[in-house]
Amino acid sequence: MLPLKTRTGRPLLHNISIRPIGREPRAHCLIQVTDVTVAVERERVLRERQNARYDAVVASAPDVILTLDDEGLIQLVNPAAARSFGYEAQELVGVPIRLLLAEDGPWDELWGSVLAGEALQRPVEVVARRKDGTTSHFEVSASRWLSDTRVFVTAILRDINERRASAEALRRLNETLEQRVVERTTELLKAEAALRQAQKMEAIGQLTGGVAHDFNNLLTIIRSSTDFLRRPSLTEERRQRYVDAISDTVDRAAKLTSQLLAFARRQALKPEVFDVTQRIRAVSDMVSTIVGSRIRVITQADCGRCFVEADANQFETAIVNMTVNARDAMEGEGTLTIRVESAEAMPALRGHAGGPGAFVTVSIADTGAGIPADRIAQIFEPFFTTKEVGRGTGLGLSQVYGFAKQSGGDVAVESGEGQGAVFTLYLPRIEVEPSAGPAASHREGPAEAGRGRRVLVVEDNVEVGRFSTQLLQDLGYETTWAANADEALGILRGGPESFDVVFTDVVMPGMSGVEMGHEIRRRYPDIPVVLTTGYSHVLAEEGPQGFEILRKPYAVEELSRILRRVSRGRPAPSVG
Repeated sequence: MLPLKTRTGRPLLHNISIRPIGREPRAHCLIQVTDVTVAVERERVLRERQNARYDAVVASAPDVILTLDDEGLIQLVNPAAARSFGYEAQELVGVPIRLLLAEDGPWDELWGSVLAGEALQRPVEVVARRKDGTTSHFEVSASRWLSDTRVFVTAILRDINERRASAEALRRLNETLEQRVVERTTELLKAEAALRQAQKMEAIGQLTGGVAHDFNNLLTIIRSSTDFLRRPSLTEERRQRYVDAISDTVDRAAKLTSQLLAFARRQALKPEVFDVTQRIRAVSDMVSTIVGSRIRVITQADCGRCFVEADANQFETAIVNMTVNARDAMEGEGTLTIRVESAEAMPALRGHAGGPGAFVTVSIADTGAGIPADRIAQIFEPFFTTKEVGRGTGLGLSQVYGFAKQSGGDVAVESGEGQGAVFTLYLPRIEVEPSAGPAASHREGPAEAGRGRRVLVVEDNVEVGRFSTQLLQDLGYETTWAANADEALGILRGGPESFDVVFTDVVMPGMSGVEMGHEIRRRYPDIPVVLTTGYSHVLAEEGPQGFEILRKPYAVEELSRILRRVSRGRPAPSVG
């Protein structure tokens, strides 16, 4: 490159090339001079622009960018480097990079590879020391380049302090995750338990309020009747009227407790095999009478061999309760459809899992006003009713629900406001046909007395025990009263031949009446045992277990009849 000037003094750059021409002795030289001023100027401008772009990128980069010579001395830094290390930019120029590092090992490995021209497979993590003595973590990548035979290295350091902090926080989070899940689950379970308790207390409040209301009404009748019966001037006609009122009220109270036990699935059922189709046809006339002449009853009971094993009386009660509910929903006018069908399975209802296997369904559909969506979840609760005061106790559908669940089925409801309602009772279907029942035995009249038969009465309640023994004595029985099972077994050990029958309560402290009955059956197989109870979960779950059962409250005639029947095979003691 040869600089030359024009006549005006303007400098120009030329490329000069010399090439020999010819041979000795006539050899010459060809000198070619080319003006490259414009090209050189263009390259200079381009280079300056590139350098300006590079400087702008380096200056604005968030990462630390350092230019080092082959001895590791800093030659150039960007503003990010000054900020990251806490120095002024000019303070860093000429400083060995090692003075900025807290650890040499990782950097030495990187530096040796870069100077050897090896490509880095991945960034290297180093720990740097700031001017104030604190440390900072960087991820370093570097590359070598040459300038006029000199070796330089450009290193880019990326701050990874936030990333490391996030990773550490995540690690601690994972370490405590299980504990936090346990704590959160515990809190959730506590909240669910509190909600269930609140719902339970609300249900108990509704239940006890309904029971108290109905029983207080019944007790009012009994109390008033007994007050009048004490009057010496009472005529025989009025005396009989009040006695009948007490008897009827007791029956109503017994029905109320039966409905409550049905809802709780704790009533003692008497399961038998029967054809649902035949049973529905048998009660169709009663249904028509219940709903009245203004309601059209359609019965579609064509299901063949629809056998179930359930308490037939409770089944009919459930049908009656659903029918009454439909009648009231239609306000005495409309169409009621009873349909018997077979189902391959029972669907999931109210959050309870469905049941596999065959089922018999009895659906009762009405054309009434329907049930609001926010009420459907409550309709099976005891004493819940939308009827006006005096039209129902709110126990009918509770009995249906309890009977269905205790029989291995369920009850579904489909309804919408203004669309009527369909109640569907599901009962497990069986293939066994009902067997012919035994011939009805002769039932002795209630007037027949105990004729001196000896009864061991086992009752832990003093009032009930005293009343039962007095009642049996009035019927002509000889009685001995034991307050518990242990006392009764002790009496029997002293002379089992002294008793014709044992009459025992089921629910007692210590050994129950059922357990005592099994023990008596084992020791003294000739002595019959009669159980009496108002409620027993054992009998509700496992059945009578071969014992005669007299359910409280019982009638005097029924008590005497059962005691005579079970002791009929034993000779009556001679009198006189």
